[in-house]
Amino acid sequence: MSDYRERLRVPLAWWLLTMPSVLIIGATVYAGLAEPWPVIILAGLIAGCAAYLIAMGLATIEVRDGTLRAGKAALPLTSVSEVAVLDENQTMRLRGPRADVAPSGPAPYWLIGTRHPAELAAVIERCRLQAGHESVA
Repeated sequence: MSDYRERLRVPLAWWLLTMPSVLIIGATVYAGLAEPWPVIILAGLIAGCAAYLIAMGLATIEVRDGTLRAGKAALPLTSVSEVAVLDENQTMRLRGPRADVAPSGPAPYWLIGTRHPAELAAVIERCRLQAGHESVA
């Protein structure tokens, strides 16, 4: 049974921005090539972009059986020493210049994007405590 599960869908805005861009590129190709190539290229662009956006929307975050899974990666909760909910500025710093992990080893922290950060942190903390870890204040 899953303690937490979230599917990270692609925002509607990505679809709304991608399709006009594909149509503009397709119109440019249409002006330069003879039939049927522009139609074939446009259909391929639309299919490729749609497949990419759909694949991006299949990402999941799940806490189940004492393991945190983010996409294809898995982390046993027994390895987690601290859980922190970050605001937008803190997250941007850890994705950018402060993300230097060289002194801390191969994986000193996981930075997971979620639409429900407080709920995910609470579930991870609860599962850690159930596994026998102490609470980190």
